Amino acid sequence: MQPILHLSIPVRDVEEAREFYVHTLGCQAARSRVGFADVWFFGMQVTLQDRPHEVAATSAESSRHFGVTLGRDEFDATVARLVSSGTEWLVPVSTDNEGQPTEQTKAKIADPSGNVIELKTYRDVDAALEISTFSYPEAFAHGN
Repeated sequence: MQPILHLSIPVRDVEEAREFYVHTLGCQAARSRVGFADVWFFGMQVTLQDRPHEVAATSAESSRHFGVTLGRDEFDATVARLVSSGTEWLVPVSTDNEGQPTEQTKAKIADPSGNVIELKTYRDVDAALEISTFSYPEAFAHGN
């Protein structure tokens, strides 16, 4: 069995959240039970838990977020779907390091419960996510 990354997040209303993830973001609906619903968020299982008392405040500066890195075509299609649905951007689409191998285009939105979602695409994912021996010497200590 291949590993499946799983994330469980609090939402104020499970059906409202499920509607957003499935119809606005384009995720696939999965199982749903009293108190939670699962969606397939670009290959990751996300469980939307009915826990309104745990929902945090949202801001563009929020460091608490999760996200996905997509290929350019899928990123563009997702952004177009969000624009056409009238989704409000916490951080509008922008590009860093334009024209460089480390170029990345990204944006942040929030689901109806305020969970911040970052969407990214890289020009060259290997260059952008390179782990250097300077930054992470422990990763290379034993010939990894």
